Amino acid sequence: MKKIFNWQFALILLLVGEFTIFGILNPYFLILDNLLYSVGDFLYIALAALPMTLVIITGGIDISVGAIMGLGSIVTALLWVKGMSIWIAMIFGLGAGAGAGLLNAILILITGVNPLVITLGSSFLISGLSLILSGQAGATGFEGISGLPRAFSKIANGYIFNIPNPVWILIIVSIIFFIVLHKTKFGKNLYLIGTNPQAAKYSGISVKKNIIATYMIMGTTGAFSGIMLTSYFTSARADLGGGSALSVITCAVLGGASIYGGTGSIIGTIIASLFIGYLKYGLQMIGVSSQATQVYMGLVLISAISVRYFWNIYSNKVKNKKALSRA
Repeated sequence: MKKIFNWQFALILLLVGEFTIFGILNPYFLILDNLLYSVGDFLYIALAALPMTLVIITGGIDISVGAIMGLGSIVTALLWVKGMSIWIAMIFGLGAGAGAGLLNAILILITGVNPLVITLGSSFLISGLSLILSGQAGATGFEGISGLPRAFSKIANGYIFNIPNPVWILIIVSIIFFIVLHKTKFGKNLYLIGTNPQAAKYSGISVKKNIIATYMIMGTTGAFSGIMLTSYFTSARADLGGGSALSVITCAVLGGASIYGGTGSIIGTIIASLFIGYLKYGLQMIGVSSQATQVYMGLVLISAISVRYFWNIYSNKVKNKKALSRA
């Protein structure tokens, strides 16, 4: 029973409650086609939240993810404008994200400065670079690069077996990250690094190599999120994904990742991403304005995270009582 009634189960209850409330207020919310199609609206948040979970588990954080989305978007579109195949350009876009992640990791390891500060600075650097690259394609300021190939736009707008591609993309990427975090030695190392870096080091784990790998995965997947967003809107922009960092981090933290490191799960992050994504969709379905939506989302998320905080306190008390009773 103790394995059933955990935070992931609580998130499922929150998700069910959310569906119930919005379904009562607007029955069209529960139409399956609408629910599946709306995944494309928050796919980029969910995708970026998966590697963010890994980063937070190590005790780090990366708020440059929004800027990296824009970088991956612009690099891909720019190289296509210059005559490169869009598919090869995508590889370079992912490589640009990996490079940004590598830069973050190196700066964090060399300086020893809090990752929050380092990635804040790098977000400005990456955003500026994206703007410069955007200008190379003839786009000024935050003007987009449009006219991308139809086959490329179908990645995020097409269907397979009458199910939108974003649903398949989210499922496949989630499975990959689940295996990486929960079924590999690398994933186990991340938990130990987040719990006690010194103990991890004395256990023979290369803390630096694992942190570098984690931030590069973060950068690569962040760029992939930006590319998917570009495909979805059929336009590349330097500010694509801008302001998404807090939503991405919220998904990971609400899903169970501790900002102190050492805890977190992919399943929890996925459920939290669905909760946040459908929260925004539901508010729109009942006619809430975009401005008011931000207020309601903030209130609900603060409440949900507060519930998790008290949930952890309760869980620790239960564990301590059981430990004392066995002693």
